[in-house]
Amino acid sequence: MFVSGSYEADCTNALARLEVEIALREINSNRIREMVEITLREINSNRIRKMMRTGKWEKIVLLLTFLFSSASGAFIGINIGTQMSSLPSAAEIVSILKTQQIKHVRLFDADHQMLNALANTGIEVMVGVPNDQLLRIGESRSEAANWINKNVAAFVPATNITYIAVGNEVLTTIPNAALVLVPAMQFLQSALVAANLNFQVKVSSPQSMDMIPKHFPPSTATFNLSWNSVMYQYLQFLKNTGSSFMLNAQPYYAYAKGQGIFPLEYALFRPLDPNNQIVDPNTNFQYTNMFDAMIDAAYYSMQSLNFSNILVIVMASGWPSLGGANEPEANIDNALAYNSNLVRHVLNGSGTPSQPTTPVSAYVHELFNEDLRPGPVSEKNWGIFASNGTAVYSLTFGHLAESSAESTGLVGVFCVANSSADSNALKKGLDWACGPGSANCTAIQQGQPCYEADNLVAIASYAYNDYYHRTQASGGSCNFGSTAMITTTDPSHGSCIFAGSSGSSTSSTGGTTPSAFGPVGALSGASRLQFVSSTFLVAFLLTFLV
Repeated sequence: MFVSGSYEADCTNALARLEVEIALREINSNRIREMVEITLREINSNRIRKMMRTGKWEKIVLLLTFLFSSASGAFIGINIGTQMSSLPSAAEIVSILKTQQIKHVRLFDADHQMLNALANTGIEVMVGVPNDQLLRIGESRSEAANWINKNVAAFVPATNITYIAVGNEVLTTIPNAALVLVPAMQFLQSALVAANLNFQVKVSSPQSMDMIPKHFPPSTATFNLSWNSVMYQYLQFLKNTGSSFMLNAQPYYAYAKGQGIFPLEYALFRPLDPNNQIVDPNTNFQYTNMFDAMIDAAYYSMQSLNFSNILVIVMASGWPSLGGANEPEANIDNALAYNSNLVRHVLNGSGTPSQPTTPVSAYVHELFNEDLRPGPVSEKNWGIFASNGTAVYSLTFGHLAESSAESTGLVGVFCVANSSADSNALKKGLDWACGPGSANCTAIQQGQPCYEADNLVAIASYAYNDYYHRTQASGGSCNFGSTAMITTTDPSHGSCIFAGSSGSSTSSTGGTTPSAFGPVGALSGASRLQFVSSTFLVAFLLTFLV
């Protein structure tokens, strides 16, 4: 393809500029910009960066729209909270991120040690303006400019800062600061423009689901009417800047407060009983999980204020692995199920019932347990890791989007028999697992590597664990009449390898594992091929446009 010199001249006429403006505003321009930023990092082209920063963006919008329109672009990131008594060093945290192949992180502040440690890693970073700094920034342009200079401009491009989250759930947690929320966002945006960083870094503010008093049925959802004026200004800002609507979507809270209105399976992305489907009566859309219903409630709430084509990005979604006596659903089983299914759901890129072609990116909440957080036991136990870096439970992210029911990606988590359980109960559990439970019990037959004639606990453990790994994603649990428990200690020994072990064929596919946390890893096979091809095509074509 050859781009003639007349193309640039054509782009200057009013009609072409109008078409570009429509394209920017109506075709999910923030998704395209994100893909462009990914392209820039992949090909490291200073010429293209210069082009974007000198007002020549319009020339490539339509081209990029065509190239990237069918690519998913959905990604999984993770939140990094710091309310813990023993916080790992910034270098240790980044080491964990690299090991887990995490490519998107959200910081709740702009900690300089973390920003320095994240430099030259390629990890996309979202920094946060804490709520206690909001008033100062929202009342002073100079304070906002100072904040950008100290916490953003001083670190880019080495640290790949791409978003600023202004406050967190401001309207529902510190309502007295509501009137300065949008001014703070505007002042920060103006400072980014002045620093020539407004294409690199976007600004938004995370909202709580409490802003939507009734989120089911989604089609009737609206924002809390008392905040309509602020929400209108907030949405207008997002529309004008091509930023996303940030939503904290936590099905755990909705389920816990729902008093049994919705089944647990609905909250955990597990299959529902065919006779108990959940349908929006106004649209006839069927909702298979609460997460999608929450996202659609946000879309319909925006529509109620006459705003559309603003993407939703989920800033926090997860499940606690431990709770108090009155929090029975906060356990490792459910945390593992929710986060595994969340990652799989996001990376499938299927969208929601009302927005089926618009994938939703999400940040898992969270990397570490935060033992200093106030509130019930569950509030301190949302992390995948303890503060010392050991896994609370382990997730395999690489192939979750394409995994089968027998390959759940639960590496490092095992369901084993309790050594103190009654032997008759263990025998009953073993018989069920190898019979109706359909566990593969070949390895515990006489002459096989896991057979131990005088060790009922070991034999039952193998059967329990095989059943658990085969069925956990679809609702299987580790219970067996209260004779089983979850552990992260690998029971494999010798040539007896348990499902979930790093040496197990059900948990390792071999070869290079693409990251579920990276933008390219988030694409389907066809989309990934398209994206890689498009990267080189864009690089070639833009040499004629610069």
